[in-house]
Amino acid sequence: MNSNLARLQPYPFEKLRQLVADLSPADKSPIALSIGEPQHPPPAFVLSAISSNLGRIANYPTTAGLPELRESIAAWLVRRFQLADIDAAHQVLPVNGTREALFALAQAVVNAQPGALVMSPNPFYQIYEGAALLAGATPHFINCTADNGFLPDFSTVSAAQWQQCQLLYLCSPGNPTGAVLSLEQMQELIALAREYQFIIASDECYSEIYFDESAPPPGLLQACAGIGDGDYNNCVVFHSLSKRSNLPGLRSGFVAGDARILRQFGLYRTYHGCAMPLHHQLASIVAWDDEEHVRANRGLYREKFAAVLPQLRSVLDVTPPEAGFYLWPQTPVSDTAFARQLYAHENVTVLPGSFLARQADGVNPGVNRVRMALVADLDQCVEAARRIAATLERGPC
Repeated sequence: MNSNLARLQPYPFEKLRQLVADLSPADKSPIALSIGEPQHPPPAFVLSAISSNLGRIANYPTTAGLPELRESIAAWLVRRFQLADIDAAHQVLPVNGTREALFALAQAVVNAQPGALVMSPNPFYQIYEGAALLAGATPHFINCTADNGFLPDFSTVSAAQWQQCQLLYLCSPGNPTGAVLSLEQMQELIALAREYQFIIASDECYSEIYFDESAPPPGLLQACAGIGDGDYNNCVVFHSLSKRSNLPGLRSGFVAGDARILRQFGLYRTYHGCAMPLHHQLASIVAWDDEEHVRANRGLYREKFAAVLPQLRSVLDVTPPEAGFYLWPQTPVSDTAFARQLYAHENVTVLPGSFLARQADGVNPGVNRVRMALVADLDQCVEAARRIAATLERGPC
């Protein structure tokens, strides 16, 4: 058995289940703000594309995916991030959702050796940690605190640590903080990646949920293009239809960037056996080709934030995120006590921030914060905010 399996921690939702296992929830309809599973209706035209192509189940898909899908993705990247060009055949690879690909990348690119580091923000998507451990590397967490605008404080990383770094995971917009790295900050990291020869893996799956239509969050490939690098050296990005198009069950996304990395990653994936079903690929093409449903989706999230924030601000220290669909408020009691109280009194679940972070430099930046996912419909989100306010006005248990 792989001894590194023993180093994996329970997933945050399992920790939450254990946290409230001894409680009986209030006799009220349950409202889950704990899991970031989009609940808006999936686009009907995508569902139609799936059903009309079910006959393609009779065909084996290839790891590289259909040329038409890679071309659709490349065209979307050029439109969305103002790229001069991207080679659909060599710089784009369809994947079965970003979770699977983010994990698999580390297995393909990390050279397990003493001192090898895989860096990530803290708090973080737990896949980054598990990927590092099972690839034989040591996770190195970079704290994201209010003092630094909830962005990773890269100034805390020493030259010796950069030298040991093989892979840096970014998440912009951030999960759970909603913070967005600027192009200039990304370009500074690109320079470091080329100086110290590590790979940047930018998880951008929340990039299409933002509030100002004139100012979408920038991306890592866009940062490369801004310094005249169309080869996207040392850089790969991950995107998904789960959040953008409310299609979490489709398991459809892509990796794009440095062709040298994707060539080796594609070789790994050929043995990994993870080709996307053809009817999912054909449905993905129509999703990537359409922006109208994505703009409508952003409008629904704007409406929820506008309705919920005034209620929560009266009882919590909470600010709107720059992008994404999470709130990251500070709690008046410990994050775990707050989650238990909400569940017991109001049957509302939130995710304790300490479950999403690790102790680094003497600090767990998730302590006394919770993640609230505004993924339910408007009425449920408003009702959840009302119940949270009622709980806090009632005082501690």
